[in-house]
Amino acid sequence: MRVGVICHDEWHPAEVVQQGFTKLANDQYEFDYIEHAKDWSEAWMNQCELIVLAKSNRVSASDRTPWLTMEVQGCFQAFVEKGKGLFVIHAGTVGYLEEPLFRSLIGGGFRSHPAPDQVVLRPAAELEPFVVHDEHYQMAFESGDVFLTSESACGSYPAGWRRKQGLGRVAVLTPGHYVEVWQHPSYQKLLKRELDWCAGERLNRS
Repeated sequence: MRVGVICHDEWHPAEVVQQGFTKLANDQYEFDYIEHAKDWSEAWMNQCELIVLAKSNRVSASDRTPWLTMEVQGCFQAFVEKGKGLFVIHAGTVGYLEEPLFRSLIGGGFRSHPAPDQVVLRPAAELEPFVVHDEHYQMAFESGDVFLTSESACGSYPAGWRRKQGLGRVAVLTPGHYVEVWQHPSYQKLLKRELDWCAGERLNRS
């Protein structure tokens, strides 16, 4: 299955995402990365069965112009509603709070975070709680089935959720500023589980 990965901005280098997915690249998943918004197109996206968004709403690391126009938001919505998958990770929630169409599609948006510190991640089932050093994202959560919460000195927030829209599926994971978080064994299990869930029945047909 071809997975299109949109990543890289001034705070979140592509290398973190790429290293995080290294062990998950196999016969099931082939990752195709783009790092600059100019390289995105509806045609490129439609060649993929699943999109991972791990990039804030900036054209590039040096260009802070928002890239998610209403037209692009509509393309994402259509992509999901026709039966494909969208997996939003960490930076992919940043800068979209004022974009109501996309915020509704992913079920919320990033508000802020305190200085990096110890964060306890509590999966709702299967996995045991685990601790990471990370940015604790404080989220404006709107809709979805929460499967992960995050706790620190600043409180508790939804950190992972799923939702369906039309025929497609959307998953969100908010941890992941550092490569050590991505490579944590329990986080790797969450990444794989949500990739599989977003792919749905298409994974067995690929």
